[in-house]
Amino acid sequence: MPNIKSAIKRVDVNEKKNAQNKSVKSKIATYTKKFKTALAENNLEEADKLYKQLISLLDAAAGENVIHKNCASRRQAHFAKLLDDAKKA
Repeated sequence: MPNIKSAIKRVDVNEKKNAQNKSVKSKIATYTKKFKTALAENNLEEADKLYKQLISLLDAAAGENVIHKNCASRRQAHFAKLLDDAKKA
């Protein structure tokens, strides 16, 4: 346990940021699961709506440095391909 005041504050700040980042990542995982479930059920309208929300979440997470911008871009491309393939089928 730190004794210096600034180190104590740093521990508190890190715990708060860790909780916020975990919340954002959990939300992304939830929407990813919903999106893939909608695709599996061939519910394209729901999948399209979830896709837009998922892209928005990924952009926001990349903007806040919760995930790397390339990771967000890669996931967006992956989800776009999944949605496009489902629409073609």
